[in-house]
Amino acid sequence: MKELGNLVVEKTSNTPRIEMINDSGEISFTGRSLPENASRLYEPALNWVNDYILQPKPVTNLRLNMEYYNTSSMLWISKIIKSLSRINNPDYRLMVHIYIPLEEYDDMRGSADLRESFNPLTDILQHSIPEVSMKLYATDDASQVIRDAVVLF
Repeated sequence: MKELGNLVVEKTSNTPRIEMINDSGEISFTGRSLPENASRLYEPALNWVNDYILQPKPVTNLRLNMEYYNTSSMLWISKIIKSLSRINNPDYRLMVHIYIPLEEYDDMRGSADLRESFNPLTDILQHSIPEVSMKLYATDDASQVIRDAVVLF
């Protein structure tokens, strides 16, 4: 089997930086996602993930540090997350790291059930094969992490 390389897509004013690093199992989306053609941007990322899950690392870190995203971007990111949930080893772990503004973080922490804030994500991950955990990061206006919390499924 051919070794999977890395996939890096540079950030633009309307698209996020996408980094998919095979050797470390690091996958990240950083920035704004308002592409005119979401499939052109995200289909190569989904294809990369579909290849990655055939020989994943024991821990895969998915980092979502999105300032803003449109509906079509969220649909593609959901497909990518669903694909990662099919890593075929229950002893492996998928860590989902979500970066959000401090105000939103504080609002979520004050809610009765923090997990309810992520129902769409938990719906996607409810039948995942690998162990899944999520870590939230509160960021300031300069995108620096101020606080964090682990949410287990």
